Amino acid sequence: MNAPPPLAPRALYEEVAEHLRQRIFNRALAPGDWIDEVRIAEALGISRTPLREALKVLAAEGLVTMKVRRGAYVTESSAKDMADVYHLLALLEADAAAATAERITDAELAELRALHAELEAAARAGAAGREHFFALNERFHLRLLEIADNRWRLQMVADLRKVMKLHRHNSLLKTGRIADSLAEHGAVMAAVERRDATAAAARMREHFASGLEAAA
Repeated sequence: MNAPPPLAPRALYEEVAEHLRQRIFNRALAPGDWIDEVRIAEALGISRTPLREALKVLAAEGLVTMKVRRGAYVTESSAKDMADVYHLLALLEADAAAATAERITDAELAELRALHAELEAAARAGAAGREHFFALNERFHLRLLEIADNRWRLQMVADLRKVMKLHRHNSLLKTGRIADSLAEHGAVMAAVERRDATAAAARMREHFASGLEAAA
């Protein structure tokens, strides 16, 4: 049997989109900032064509807003926007938590336990572990979604979480929120360990309700 052809390298515009996406997530480009296409293209050593294609990708994700004759801006989300995003995430991830509780294998449960243990360690590290906590928090949620095994739900959540990241620090940086978030993850874990789908969904909805309150 012939070996499959090697995967094509990622298109330049996709690399540029990821570069800008990370700059938006780490606040190098803050909500409301104008995106200076000329300066960015020069800094990256590229033409404006792949940059504009990258901006179209980010606009489709909701991270960038294109304004007629004014260019591209990092999206500013209103309180209603965030409430709407959290509402949809609560519905989708609660449903995933229930499905996970029903179908999770012992090996997958061990993975979630290990991720939760890492979350606990990052929380204990205080400010030094904050960024690691953010990353682990997302990994925990996405692994739960993967176990629930619905690729359409996973894609919808991935897109919504990109918008949520515009305000991520607003919630998790509040005093006591990381500890509260960790406790809420623990409650979800406990329900999943009991294979209690109803409780897993309820605890996940409560988790998002708390997150929205902290983000306000």
